[in-house]
Amino acid sequence: MKKWIIITLIALGGLFYWKGEWLVRQEKTMEDFPLISRQILFSNPDRSQVRLSPDGQYLAYLAPHEGVMNVWVQDLKAGTLGTPYTFDRGRGIQTFQWTYKQGTLVYIQDEKGDENWRIYTLDVSTKKTALVTPGNKVQANIIHMHQSNPNYILIGLNQRNPMYHDVYSLDLLTGNLHKVYENNEFLGFIVGACFSAQFALKQTEGGGSEYYKWERGKFVLYRTLSPEDLLTTTALGFDKSEEHLYWIDSTQDDKAALVRMDIKTKAIEKLFAPQKGDLSTAFIHPTEKTILAVTENYLKPELTVLDDSIRSDVDYLKTLDSGVFDIVSSSLDFTKWIVAYQSDRSMAHYYIYDRATQKATYLFSMKESLEGIQFQPLNAVEIKSRDGLILPSYYMVPAGRKSGKPLPLVLFVHGGPHARDSWGFNGTMQWLANRGYAVLQVNYRGSTGFGKSFLNAGNGEWAGKMHDDLLDAVQWAIDEKIADPKKICIFGGSYGGYATLVGLTFTPDVFACGVDIVGPSSLETLLESIPDYWKPAMEELKLQIGGGIETQAGRSFLKSRSPLTFAHRIAKPLLIGQGEHDPRVKRTESDQIVKVMKEKGIPVTYIVYPDEGHGFIRPENKIAFYGVMEHFLAENLGGRMESLGDDLKKSSADIVEGSLGK
Repeated sequence: MKKWIIITLIALGGLFYWKGEWLVRQEKTMEDFPLISRQILFSNPDRSQVRLSPDGQYLAYLAPHEGVMNVWVQDLKAGTLGTPYTFDRGRGIQTFQWTYKQGTLVYIQDEKGDENWRIYTLDVSTKKTALVTPGNKVQANIIHMHQSNPNYILIGLNQRNPMYHDVYSLDLLTGNLHKVYENNEFLGFIVGACFSAQFALKQTEGGGSEYYKWERGKFVLYRTLSPEDLLTTTALGFDKSEEHLYWIDSTQDDKAALVRMDIKTKAIEKLFAPQKGDLSTAFIHPTEKTILAVTENYLKPELTVLDDSIRSDVDYLKTLDSGVFDIVSSSLDFTKWIVAYQSDRSMAHYYIYDRATQKATYLFSMKESLEGIQFQPLNAVEIKSRDGLILPSYYMVPAGRKSGKPLPLVLFVHGGPHARDSWGFNGTMQWLANRGYAVLQVNYRGSTGFGKSFLNAGNGEWAGKMHDDLLDAVQWAIDEKIADPKKICIFGGSYGGYATLVGLTFTPDVFACGVDIVGPSSLETLLESIPDYWKPAMEELKLQIGGGIETQAGRSFLKSRSPLTFAHRIAKPLLIGQGEHDPRVKRTESDQIVKVMKEKGIPVTYIVYPDEGHGFIRPENKIAFYGVMEHFLAENLGGRMESLGDDLKKSSADIVEGSLGK
């Protein structure tokens, strides 16, 4: 009889009998879950940007060589393993692209984060690299390449005029450059198969845009977009006939739809209309130039097949792995695809898919050291602002959190502001949750992906309604018993860094502390110091921020929305990180607010990285800064922390203010 009682109690209540005593089985608490090492989370991935060569023979990706990200190449035809083909020892290579010349790719690099990009070529057969653009204070970009002309690509250089990029043809056989168009007004070009610059784009006074068509030796106005449609309408490229142009277009609806425009008549055919979010991506056939599938991304990406020729492929791929998948690369004959799967609890898993056999072969994980670690789910939620806007948001709570118990909260604000938070794996959120914090991300008004009315609702609302949205989301977390109102930190980079400074100056009683990475402190000096190549887009910046530097009224408005004006109000601990070579938010932005704080006797910890730009690329620097941040949060919010060890010594950190590490 006793045996059955024990079994029943075990099944119903989690009780067990041991040495004559009844004991209650304890639920795991946060402390029962081990700390996940910063080194594991923030070191370089094993592989990223996995791409097939157009002929399908080679697989290329970025991977660390001696701790620095470089281009690796694997010969699929020979069956060999991937090996490094570049040997950078600095900040590493951040992006590359296959050309249509067999066995040739191009990659770009800057110097210590200055964003003066240089273009290099890499010949896979010889492993030779070559710098093919000027390197000193000249920014290069890749404009176009096409399989019909494989030995040439079009690039842009702002060597003659820092504000505009002239168009050059780069001969991949010789490395020679030939100027094909001297540009004094356009922000970009849409190019066809024969390398003619068929359309060009520029901004208008007031923040709108104009598209010009090349006709009889000159550009003629073709289409005008209002400021409201500027950021939600963009040309994707031509169809195969080059008689039509694909657009992501919001001119007819609030949400950006996929349309096809007849170039001659300007008639528009709608191909796909999203329901909740803007069209996110379009999957285009590499040679037929048909739209095969699209992704709508509201709270979570949703793939819709538009062309039945790939429906069975997609149906099969949906069953292959967990999470959402993306077709990141394909061979030119379209027989092989590279497919990446990602979820909120795992980084990307890569497969190579053979369409002939309709079978996929697993390649590797983006980061093997994360496999098997228990990560937390990313919860999507719609939060209502005080004036009725719906704010698509995400939050995460630690493992072992006691239900209903408020926690210290980190409000993690995205940059841009014309960017967005999305569903997927987020190492920073996982790290913070692992340390005992609830983490909240908010797509405040002005964020992209949710329609033009939501986007334009942010115009002129820096430190205004955009900040109110963040406060409303914090209040939601308090009301839901997720956040402890006395233990809230605001944290972010770029615009998120600005939001941090706004939080500590405009609403100093809401936050217990703040962490600012490369955030502007003065909107006046921000606009005065933008890079030359941003100046043609100044009208857009003025529209976003709400004022300009040309008039006293504009300057007065900018000053009224600048944290620097109210720096004397800062009463809570502040940690600032800055890249020495940041061309967007220059070091002056951090220096000047730190100077005021010092003069007022307000404590601040200020760290500068002499080999970084707009954010931290070198993992040693990111790990070190997050180590400092971890101790900063533990001191002010009370979470868990991993020893700082010698992380600071491994980085280039210069502790300008604060006693940490001294």
